[in-house]
Amino acid sequence: MSDIRVLVVEDEPVASAAHAAYVGRMAGFTLAGTAPDGQSALRLLTEFSASGEPVELVLLDMNLPDLHGLDIARRMRSAGILADIIAITAVREVAIVRSAVAIGVVQYLIKPFTYATFADKLTSYRLFREQLAAPAAGAGRAGASQSDVDQAFASLRAPSELPLPKGLSGSTLDSVKEYLKQQGSAVSATEVMTALGMSRVTARRYLEYLADAGTATRAPRYGTPGRPENEYGWKRP
Repeated sequence: MSDIRVLVVEDEPVASAAHAAYVGRMAGFTLAGTAPDGQSALRLLTEFSASGEPVELVLLDMNLPDLHGLDIARRMRSAGILADIIAITAVREVAIVRSAVAIGVVQYLIKPFTYATFADKLTSYRLFREQLAAPAAGAGRAGASQSDVDQAFASLRAPSELPLPKGLSGSTLDSVKEYLKQQGSAVSATEVMTALGMSRVTARRYLEYLADAGTATRAPRYGTPGRPENEYGWKRP
C-alpha cells in the first residue's frame, strides 16, 4: 500500500506546523500540503485531484476564519472530493460531533492532544484502509466479507473510545497494551498472565477486548501442547 497523502487544514500557524510535523513522523503517510483556511483547502484539494495526485486524508480544523469544518466537508462531497476526514477541534458539542459523523468524518481528535494520541488515530485509520484493501487483493476473493468489513471499521475505534466492560480497569488495560507493544512477536494469554501477574482468564479478557477494538491482532496458535489458544500481537503502523 502506497503512502497516504494528507492535507493539514489549520489556521493557527503553530498548530499547523505541529500537525504537519506529526504527519512527517508517521510511517505510511506523506504530507501533501497545509492550508490556513477553508477556501485554500478546497482550492488545494481540487488542484491535487486535477494533477492526478489526490489527497486521501484531510486533517480538518472545524473552526476556521472563513468556513466551518462541516461546510468544508459538504463542499468537498458536492465537488466529488472523496478524501476521508479526521476532524481536529476543541469543539465538543454533541450536535456537531453527530453532524461530523453523518457527513463522513471518520475520526475525531479533541484539542489539545499529544503525538501519541495523534499517532494512534492515524495508525487506526491506516489499518482501516489496509483491511478493506486486503480482501480485494486476495486470490479467489470476490470482495470483502461481513467479517472483513466489521474488522476494518473496528480499527477506527481506539480502545479509549470504547466503554470498558464491567470488571476491566483502564490502568490494567494500559499495562497490557504496553506489554504487547514491547514484544517482538505475538503472545498468548498465558504469557501475559505470567508477565503481569494476573489470572489467565483476566489476561484473555483484556486481550480479547483489544482484538475486538482492532488494536491487537488475534490468530490461533498451532503446535502447542494442551488445549488450543489464541495469540495476540500489537498492530503496528
